[in-house]
Amino acid sequence: MTTVVRVETTPSSVPLHTPFVTALRRTETVDTVLVRVTDSDGRVGWGEAPQVWQVTGESLASATACLEQMLAPAVTGHALDDLDDLTALGRVVARTVARNFGAKAALDAALHDLLAQAEGVSVATLLAEGRRVPERVLVTDVTLSAGDAADLADTARSRVADGFTTLKMKVGTDADTDVQRVASVRDAVGPGVAIRLDANQGWTREEAVRVIRALEVADLGVEFVEQPVVADDIEGLAWVRERVGLPVMADESCFGPYDLERIIRLGAADLVNVKLAKCGSLAVGRDLLRRAHDAGLRTIVGSMMESHVGVGAAAALVAAEPTTEVSDLDAAWWSVTSPVDGGIAYSGNEIRLPDASGFGVAGLSVRA
Repeated sequence: MTTVVRVETTPSSVPLHTPFVTALRRTETVDTVLVRVTDSDGRVGWGEAPQVWQVTGESLASATACLEQMLAPAVTGHALDDLDDLTALGRVVARTVARNFGAKAALDAALHDLLAQAEGVSVATLLAEGRRVPERVLVTDVTLSAGDAADLADTARSRVADGFTTLKMKVGTDADTDVQRVASVRDAVGPGVAIRLDANQGWTREEAVRVIRALEVADLGVEFVEQPVVADDIEGLAWVRERVGLPVMADESCFGPYDLERIIRLGAADLVNVKLAKCGSLAVGRDLLRRAHDAGLRTIVGSMMESHVGVGAAAALVAAEPTTEVSDLDAAWWSVTSPVDGGIAYSGNEIRLPDASGFGVAGLSVRA
């Protein structure tokens, strides 16, 4: 019988090649906690808990404390031989502490990595449950940080030259000039590049309707507008959606199943953005995608500012349970280097999953 014998945490801070700026925050580093889980056969599984004060409320200190003081003792010694064991461990992780979804997701990913390695398959194959053969190459959008119109136009041209065909613009910092900035980017890249917007809760209800209607009048070819109002105002999200034509996406308003059911019941969104650090596990993320699809909602999978470990877990989810739209998996692309050897790799707008069991992570990188 294989058992979980050790859970270890390592803080990681990797510089970005370009500052990442939204309506909520600015950062020049990816700050996360890397999690390694060792089983009794000597295999090591990997996960990652990002520090995201403004969205999940978790920090390096809180994730480390949660993992070391609560979650590690709860799973150590438990069997991990098959999917039933993995499901049982998932229930243990879920009930041991309230919330702390980033820490939970990190441990959950590492446990999936361990079992997938033991079975000689990828995590994506494990998650797919035989329903499909997962893709090994995925397409991602790329984010344009909040900025002035001229800088955004220059950055947009650069990102298209880098091979990206879907741009995710950060807006919500100034409702009076948001439309001008979107127009500047559209003029810079032409009609063939997809543009989607993320307000990161930056508008009031009234501002959201005013800006989105202006975008519609300007006919700028926007795919959708993500999280136009504050996260807790799901009624406000529905209020905005009723008054505009562009599709509306819920991100910070949708952490887990309860939020998703409320969004469906209120007709609050056309799309949802599923993130592991919000929902706490790969299986829950997969179930959220399935439920959203059954309800007629479109989907993407995103990540926080995470390294190749966390984004690799999100990519495995997309490979196992494809989203309806191009997902938002560029976070690790912003990093100057990876804190680990192996795992996912970027090529233009593509993410390549490794041809290896588990997540394909070989160990900590000496470069990071």
